[in-house]
Amino acid sequence: MVRQVNSVTVTGRRAAPPVGGSVKLTSVTKVFGHGSSAVRALDQVSLDVPPGEFTCLIGASGCGKSTLLSLVAGLEQPTSGEVSTDGGQVAFMFQEPALFPWLTAAGNVELALRARGVGKAERRQRTGELLDTVHLTGFGGKRPHELSGGMRQRVALARALAQDADVLLMDEPFGALDAMTRDVLHGEIDRICAARPLTVLFVTHNVQEAVRLGDRVVVLSSRPGRVVAEFDVPI
Repeated sequence: MVRQVNSVTVTGRRAAPPVGGSVKLTSVTKVFGHGSSAVRALDQVSLDVPPGEFTCLIGASGCGKSTLLSLVAGLEQPTSGEVSTDGGQVAFMFQEPALFPWLTAAGNVELALRARGVGKAERRQRTGELLDTVHLTGFGGKRPHELSGGMRQRVALARALAQDADVLLMDEPFGALDAMTRDVLHGEIDRICAARPLTVLFVTHNVQEAVRLGDRVVVLSSRPGRVVAEFDVPI
C-alpha cells in the first residue's frame, strides 16, 4: 500500500491488506440526559474509516472515545447525525477480558460460535484454530483464573475473531497490562490484521501504542469530543 503524506511517498506497514468493512460517522452528536443535567459527549463528529484500515483514537479521559465505539457497535444511538458500517458485522473487544469464569478458554471462544449457529464439530475445529491463531495452543482446557492477564486478553481476542466480523472495535484492550506483555500483543494484533479482512477502530490513551499499531491516528478534543487532528503513520 502506498500513501502520500506531506508530499512524500511512503510505504505503509501492511502491503495490500485484506478488505474489511467500512465505518462512517457523519456529523454525529451524542447527548446523555436532558435539560441542565445533559452531558454532550460528542459534537458534530465526522469520520470515514475505509476497509482494511487500522485507525487509532486518542484523547483525554471523558472525551467520548468509548461512546464513539458504542455508537458504531449499535449499543447507543446518536442524538443526531448518522453512523454506518455499510452492512458489515461488528465485534467489540473491551478493556477487560469479560470471560465467563465457569467456562474454559475454549468454552468462552466456542460460545461466540454457538451464538452464530455453528455446528458442534465445526465449533470445536474453529475454536482450536482460533486459539492457535492467538498462540494459546494447549490452553483451551484452562479456566480464566488459571491464565495470566495477557493470556486472558488473547482469549478475548479469539472470541472476537470467532464472530467473523468485518469491523473490530477495541476499547483500550491492553491498558491494564504490563509493557512487555502489551508489546507482545501488539505484534499479535499486527500479524492477525495483516492476514484477516478486518477494519479496526482502536481506542487508547497511549500515543506510542497508537503510532505502533495504527495506519492513522485520530485525535479527539476534550468533552465534548470533536475531531481536531488526523495523522497518517508512515513506516
